[in-house]
Amino acid sequence: MNDFSVKSVLKKNVMTIALFGIYVLFVVLALVFKSTNMLEPSIVSSLIEQNAYVFVLGAGMLMCMLTGGNIDLSVGSVVCFVGAIVGLFSVENRIIQMPLSVPVVLLIALGVGVAYGALLGFLIAYVRIPPWIATLAGYLAFRGLGTQILTKASETNALSLPNTVASGELSDIFSGRLFETDWGVMNIPCVIMGVVGVMVFVFITLSARNKKIRKGYQADPVWYVAVKLSLISAVIMFFTIEFSFDGGMPTVVLWILGVLLLYGIVTEKTTIGRHFMTVGGNAEAARLSGINNKRVMFFAYFNMAILTVIAALIVTVRTGAANSFAGQEYELDAIAACIVGGVSAYGGAGTVIGMVVGATLIGVINQGMSLVGVDQNWIKIVKGLVLLAAVVFEIVSKKSKEKSSKIQTKKSSSAEDEIAKAQAEIEKAIKDALDETAEPSAESVVTTES
Repeated sequence: MNDFSVKSVLKKNVMTIALFGIYVLFVVLALVFKSTNMLEPSIVSSLIEQNAYVFVLGAGMLMCMLTGGNIDLSVGSVVCFVGAIVGLFSVENRIIQMPLSVPVVLLIALGVGVAYGALLGFLIAYVRIPPWIATLAGYLAFRGLGTQILTKASETNALSLPNTVASGELSDIFSGRLFETDWGVMNIPCVIMGVVGVMVFVFITLSARNKKIRKGYQADPVWYVAVKLSLISAVIMFFTIEFSFDGGMPTVVLWILGVLLLYGIVTEKTTIGRHFMTVGGNAEAARLSGINNKRVMFFAYFNMAILTVIAALIVTVRTGAANSFAGQEYELDAIAACIVGGVSAYGGAGTVIGMVVGATLIGVINQGMSLVGVDQNWIKIVKGLVLLAAVVFEIVSKKSKEKSSKIQTKKSSSAEDEIAKAQAEIEKAIKDALDETAEPSAESVVTTES
């Protein structure tokens, strides 16, 4: 049965439509009130670069929320702490007189993430400490540790990365550009990468649709697939062209794409991804079906810690300094990106694509309102209202689905009752007919007696 309809498509993509509408709105407002063109390459690039941490942390937060609406409140503080560690070992300061090489610094930062992730995962999965309590402890402890390190190492409570580091290996890895060219000159390698990306995307989408058809599964209509491919390809090429005129493809975009592709495959195509969904949907049923719930919870928070290290490196290298204010409210941005992107607050449902839409929407609101000149407090108010609206939309949609399901079940039950009643009447009529045929008439009795 093909239940495809335009209404269902619009309802499924309501946040994507809202994102497009809000972006167009801010483009117009910025142009009218501030004479600022939000479509300039530098502004478009900054939209992605400034919100890179949201995409990375959002992928990890998605995995945590899938397990039952669980969250990690410590990620912002861990970003601060890891940044302090990177700054501490990268520059000469009052604690470290001999800076370490970049590979060693990266290994130390990764080691911090592995150690914290293992400890946090163990406490939550095996000691059974509620996630919000365990991560709240991390939120307080790591902010204090990071601030203490920076206070002891520097009089300004901050450590600036020297040019040899900020514009050297670390920058090349986390904040550089591929085949960099001058601003305003089209970067051909960047455009080629965008074209190749579009071709790969189209090929994968059409292959998946053909596979569904061969197996007899329901597939979207050709016109819808064509429109979808055209719109997404246009978005890819839009960002590619903007990047190409802003010096080339930012390295951080490759990190974002790598993380999103990896977690998209994990959640949609692998057994472990289905385990996360199952545990979040019904933990007891998952346990009875043989899934190791403790292991799933452990890896959710271990994974979150590793991604937090990556986000910390991206932020620290981009700003060129480690300071005690780094990472503030990052956990809220990651949670908001997931909720706005349709990830269930109760667990068991959510996609990486949805999280990306949510993260981009949050980034557009931040950038658009800042360019228009709106006060930061009002930006927080708007973001809070958007988050609340997303939760309300989820609850209303869930209730609507449950109501439709109950009506359908009731109709099915009524139909089954009618069928059963008709069958009973038919059986009764057949039985009565057989009884009348088997019972001898009065005349035959009299004749027999004579």
